[in-house]
Amino acid sequence: MKSDIEIARSIELTKIKQIAREYGIPVEEISNYGRYIAKVPETLIDEKKVKKSNLILVTAITPTKAGIGKTTVSIGLALGLNKIGKKAFCALREPSLGPCFGMKGGAAGGGYAQVLPMDKINLHFTGDFHAITSAHNMITALLDNYMYQNKDNGFAMKEVLWNRVLDVNDRGLRYIVTGLGGKTNGITRESSFDITPASEIMAILCLAKDEDDLRRRIENILLGFTIDNKPFTVKDLGVAGAITVLLKDALSPNLVQTTEHTPAFVHGGPFANIAHGCNSVLATKLAMTFGDYVVTEAGFGADLGAEKFYNIKCRKAGLQPKLTVIVATAQGLKMHGGVDVDKIKEPNMEGLKEGVKNLDKHIDNLQSFGQTVVVAFNRYANDTDEELDFVRRHCEEIGVGFAINNAFLEGGAGAVDLANLVVDTIEHNPSQPLTFTYDETDSVEEKVTKIACGLYGAKQVLFGPAARKKIQMIKDLGYTHFPVCIAKTQYSFSTDPKLYGVASGFNFAVRDIVINAGAEMLVVVAGEMMRMPGLPKEPQALHIDIVNGEIEGLS
Repeated sequence: MKSDIEIARSIELTKIKQIAREYGIPVEEISNYGRYIAKVPETLIDEKKVKKSNLILVTAITPTKAGIGKTTVSIGLALGLNKIGKKAFCALREPSLGPCFGMKGGAAGGGYAQVLPMDKINLHFTGDFHAITSAHNMITALLDNYMYQNKDNGFAMKEVLWNRVLDVNDRGLRYIVTGLGGKTNGITRESSFDITPASEIMAILCLAKDEDDLRRRIENILLGFTIDNKPFTVKDLGVAGAITVLLKDALSPNLVQTTEHTPAFVHGGPFANIAHGCNSVLATKLAMTFGDYVVTEAGFGADLGAEKFYNIKCRKAGLQPKLTVIVATAQGLKMHGGVDVDKIKEPNMEGLKEGVKNLDKHIDNLQSFGQTVVVAFNRYANDTDEELDFVRRHCEEIGVGFAINNAFLEGGAGAVDLANLVVDTIEHNPSQPLTFTYDETDSVEEKVTKIACGLYGAKQVLFGPAARKKIQMIKDLGYTHFPVCIAKTQYSFSTDPKLYGVASGFNFAVRDIVINAGAEMLVVVAGEMMRMPGLPKEPQALHIDIVNGEIEGLS
């Protein structure tokens, strides 16, 4: 079979204005970025149409390093829905350069279920990530300059909470010292870098409802505390207008197309293990304005992405998904069943039977939100009929819909069964109104405990000294009503990335809490989770190149 990038190059793209015209998007309103990419203004959102559209979330079992293929299923389902005559869009996140050149090589789907042009989407795209990175670091530079220029006037910061970001995996930047050298180089202080998807600016962009809300949220960003212990914000710095200017174009969602020329909005890119893991509210609502069915996804497993999709994104945006699709693979289930990663391609029914417990735990969690759930089994070439039949029967026994996804190999035709199942389930057994895991009035400790003990299976939550200090700070500032966004490993329900399957009875250690006053959420850092990833021993960058004028190595 051709590689992903060979398949992408083999498809003759349709001009983006033609895609827009065919799906009812006013072409005079869009701004082209070349022939095949466009920005669509958020002012076209129609809340009445949003309420009539069918929103479908795609999530997954706990991921493994073998991959699950959630984005491929998301795109494939949109293709399948259009194949059976439905007007369907997908709304996805933008890839980050960190994983593209690190572990994954790309995040635009795979095989014959991709968003295109995949090379541009995986690289600089429309510059949204660069705008977010620049806006974040502009605030840092302006803050440092303010401290430097006003130090002789008695102004000083007791504590600086705002750091820097870069869209590169670089472990050497996790802890740094700035301002070294002569006095004219600024004030010497400790600092750090997060990866751009973890930036509060990214979260703000993805949660803002319009330009005014974007500016309001930027103003509210908490930068730290002055020497007399008063909170210091971007509004106090006086630069919210300048930062909004930097983000003005980035705020508008990006319209592209799939391998079968159906429309896709790709906008925003927070990770789900260190941020809230969902594409922008604006992109989702634009898709729902013009599509009768909208497929969106939330990053990593359902314990991370789906939980945050419901408790943060849906709560704040007033969204009500009609259905949740959970993606599973035989390889992933076998790994959660205790099979060594180098043997998961081999038949192993005992490992599969043990591994479905991970699937069951996620389904139980999703149903606790009032969601109707169906299973999309992402088929690989080495899967046996016996394995497929077992998972199908298991889903039937627990009363959950099941369909095999072959979109990777067959495009929309390979997702017709899944599409029919999704439409039939929405028509006859749609999800109930969302039931959130916690109330906004709960304390921070209660919110974290309800997630960690109720959804993850922890025995208790242990808050470290830094986390306790932040909880008191949150109370003093009046931020306890914010939702919590837990940053933890994606490979386990616990904080131990090697504890596969269904972890239970473990202690859930909270190391720190990052206050995102502008994004209006509290990032709870658990275990050894780092907000700046490192590169693997053999990064994908070793395989990315230009050969005869063509990019190779992206996927």
